[in-house]
Amino acid sequence: MADFPVQKTDEEWRKILTPEQYQILRHHATERPGSCALLTEKRAGTFSCAGCGQELFVNDTKFESGTGWPSFFAPLPGSIGTTVDRAYGMTRTEVHCSRCGGHLGHVFPDGPPPTHQRYCINGIVLNFAPRA
Repeated sequence: MADFPVQKTDEEWRKILTPEQYQILRHHATERPGSCALLTEKRAGTFSCAGCGQELFVNDTKFESGTGWPSFFAPLPGSIGTTVDRAYGMTRTEVHCSRCGGHLGHVFPDGPPPTHQRYCINGIVLNFAPRA
């Protein structure tokens, strides 16, 4: 994996993350669809990486995709990196936190305007801070 500004040992990641967060962020697992409370979060606010705290998305870009995962049409500038994911016999675009490299989910070209992108994100690896 590439170098990221936030680097931790495997043991350090295990200490700060829940077992499910660890599997998703560090080993590219996926939460069960519909299993995260943030799927229905509608308050104004900001979603950040559970691994390093970097702000990733604002609720103004969140939409209901019907997939069972929180979906956004745009990340905050510079917050997301992408790689090609060829797992499971298909080619997809993986998205990761640009600060710690944690796996967040995938992006697909079937979202709403204005970007037509759908950032399909594992909600368990997001923290939410409501706008005051």
